[in-house]
Amino acid sequence: MIPESFSFHVAKYDTQTHARAGVIHTPHGKVETPIFMPVGTQATVKCMSPEELVECGAQIILCNTYHLYLRPGERIVKLAGGLHKFMNWKKPVLTDSGGYQVFSMANLRKIKEEGVEFKSHLDGSKHFLTPEKSIQIQLDLGADIIMCLDECVPYPSEKDYAYRSMELTTHWAKRCQEEWMKPAISYQPSAISQNTNPIPNSALFGICQGGMYTDLRAESAKKLVELDFPGYSIGGLSVGETIPMMLEMLES
Repeated sequence: MIPESFSFHVAKYDTQTHARAGVIHTPHGKVETPIFMPVGTQATVKCMSPEELVECGAQIILCNTYHLYLRPGERIVKLAGGLHKFMNWKKPVLTDSGGYQVFSMANLRKIKEEGVEFKSHLDGSKHFLTPEKSIQIQLDLGADIIMCLDECVPYPSEKDYAYRSMELTTHWAKRCQEEWMKPAISYQPSAISQNTNPIPNSALFGICQGGMYTDLRAESAKKLVELDFPGYSIGGLSVGETIPMMLEMLES
């Protein structure tokens, strides 16, 4: 299900290579794919101003849910008018789910069925990130495209572990979707107002996992498509595998 404020169409398609060029339409403008997306981890791309990014041709920026949750906090960003106003960026914004930090900060976290318990890398304080909380944070940040919480398995990983991780990612995706569909409370600088629209002004993407196993990747993709997300992404790549292996997973 795609929110009314979003759409996607294929502009060009090569039947021999299956390469395609498309356009994603969002509330903050269009994104012509394929596209390079600069990373603004803490609501800023290092060493570059928003004006310089526009001059470089950037169409969309990625911000990091985990880091913004810890500092300055999603409520502060929302009270400031959301990420677009907070960082003076008028084009589309995508936020990750915090799932990559589940992978990269393995020594600071414990994965459970309910979610992820982790220690802040800033002060050692304990936090518990659930699929529902990840969606709540991202909705508060006000991104155009948001991501389901997932588990990114390292390479190499045994197939049994990759399978359990894929199943957990699918389960979390269902919970993320349910939370995303709930009516949202919008925090305004002067007051708190209730938004009764059951579909948020954002697009939630499912994330395909499965490690370096093509059959698990196919199963993950099938289950996510059955959930009918507005969009889908391929996670769990560039985690130590070889480039040929990465390309094989993309092809599968």
